[in-house]
Amino acid sequence: MRACIIGASGFTGGELLRILLQHGGVEVTCATSRKFKGEYIYRVHPNLRGFTNLKFVEPSLDAALKADVVFLALPHGESVKWVPQLYEHGLMTVDLAADFRLKDPNAYVEWYRWPQPHPYPDLLKRAVYGLPELHRDELPGAKLIASPGCTATASIMALAPLAKYGLLGPLPPVVDVKMGSSGAGAEGSVLDMHSHRTYVIRPYEPVHHRHAAEVEQELSRLAGREVKVAYTPHAVDVVRGILSTAHVFAEREVDEPTLWKAYRAMYGDSKFVRIMKDRLGLARYPNIKYVLGTNIVDVGFEVDSRLRRIVAFSAIDNLVRGAAGQAVQAFNVAAGFPEDQGLRYIPPHPI
Repeated sequence: MRACIIGASGFTGGELLRILLQHGGVEVTCATSRKFKGEYIYRVHPNLRGFTNLKFVEPSLDAALKADVVFLALPHGESVKWVPQLYEHGLMTVDLAADFRLKDPNAYVEWYRWPQPHPYPDLLKRAVYGLPELHRDELPGAKLIASPGCTATASIMALAPLAKYGLLGPLPPVVDVKMGSSGAGAEGSVLDMHSHRTYVIRPYEPVHHRHAAEVEQELSRLAGREVKVAYTPHAVDVVRGILSTAHVFAEREVDEPTLWKAYRAMYGDSKFVRIMKDRLGLARYPNIKYVLGTNIVDVGFEVDSRLRRIVAFSAIDNLVRGAAGQAVQAFNVAAGFPEDQGLRYIPPHPI
């Protein structure tokens, strides 16, 4: 299949190129960038030197229409200008922005400060939330995939088994997320410059972070009732990776075998999820060090019987599993490729 990446000069666009150039079932035919149009891709993404001689081109509908699948790696609020046209022309579209993730049209006013509800509620209904472990049955043949947010992915994966099997309890889960600097994008704010980011563990958007909307949407669907989350992310001094730690206060006593059963039932057949709960070895709980550069999600848990508290963990690479890799994984399922095609990397160690 011919693939076009709209917005290919950022970190996520670079990861899409890295993955798709090695996919085997995909030919990258266009990569767009207004800023770098006419420049060789490898001059912006030096790791791709020797793997492609493509140049960036101006973003245009004509360029996109020459492809079979379009990946939109655009800022929030920009994809909504592209998707209706691509959908009308019948192209498979994978949107890595937030513009089609939330099913409630009014949610964009609350969470993304849009001046009015979503202008395409019909497309919101048709968009498939691109988290394959939760929506695999909806993906085959999908024409519009809304790829999840990075911290939302980590948090949902940690909590999904608890939501599905009735273990969340009545109180909102408290979710603490730690995030690498690449999550701010290739043109982040001054606080993401090296001199400000080094030695940092800094909370940001400690309340009302927009990814909480996705977490609540997906956990509510699994639990069959409304679920709210208390959600606080932190910027930390790493380039890549997300660690999510969620605290759940259960209604009843919960033991370790019950949690093993829930996590194995949810993820036992997954190609990309590993349950990290070990009494021995170097990695006893999820750790970003052992997922970097891959589409793997490591999940784990611990039980605090004194407080009836479940501590649920997940670790991902924010640019792969939190963005480009997950987009390709969902695309693979939608297009009929093996789910792990182009994504089967063993994490390097040491790193």
